[in-house]
Amino acid sequence: MPEQPPYLRIADELRRRIVEHVWEPGDRLPSRSQIGQECGVGENVVRRAQELLVSQGVLEGRAGSGTYVAEPRQRVRVVRSSAREQTTGSPFRTDMKAVGRQGDWESRTDAKVPASADIATRLGITEGELCVRTAYEFLANGRPVQLSTSWEPYDLTAGTLIVLPEGGPHAGQGVVNRMATIGVTVSHSVEQPEPRQATAEEASLLGIQKAALVTHIRRTYYSDEGRPVETADIVVPSALCEVVYEIPINR
Repeated sequence: MPEQPPYLRIADELRRRIVEHVWEPGDRLPSRSQIGQECGVGENVVRRAQELLVSQGVLEGRAGSGTYVAEPRQRVRVVRSSAREQTTGSPFRTDMKAVGRQGDWESRTDAKVPASADIATRLGITEGELCVRTAYEFLANGRPVQLSTSWEPYDLTAGTLIVLPEGGPHAGQGVVNRMATIGVTVSHSVEQPEPRQATAEEASLLGIQKAALVTHIRRTYYSDEGRPVETADIVVPSALCEVVYEIPINR
């Protein structure tokens, strides 16, 4: 079995001290130099260990002050499920209600935005074709816990009541239900989750450390004819949320 990288060993040691109440929530950790001397590693190894624990919400960094043990907090469970897509309400609000939180979101829509090469490929259109782009901040008890940026082909919804995802009589009903009102049946979605570090803008919006760990989900909805009707980039901070997939079993 390969030897564990030094920074992971130090992260485990720091986590052990917190679990065993050597350090309590709110306590300031010793300097990286002191921890490194105690554990027989360099300061860079300690820094990487602390950055990992900050991204997981175990520690928190305070500019100009040091690194502290974070206050315990319940991570929000974000459920990815085909069953939730078929509900008439908001799946996000359903998830938040299940953990006793008020779910809501803020959005900003820009119509007729030219598709980048990446978005065009995902939507099966030509680069530069017009899209409706909507940026979302999802809130739990007023605190941002998830970001999403959605693109829909403008020619699909232009002139209909659903051209603006968060405007009109069908606002906020989700892609599946909105598309059904114009005769488009969404048959399935494809999601590609991968871990990465938050950008500076994402960290600022989510109130997390710069470069903290997030799960980036690329999601695309398809009609029953195989046409992509919407694609989105969903960003979920690992320290605040856990992503869970429900897989239906057909018998």
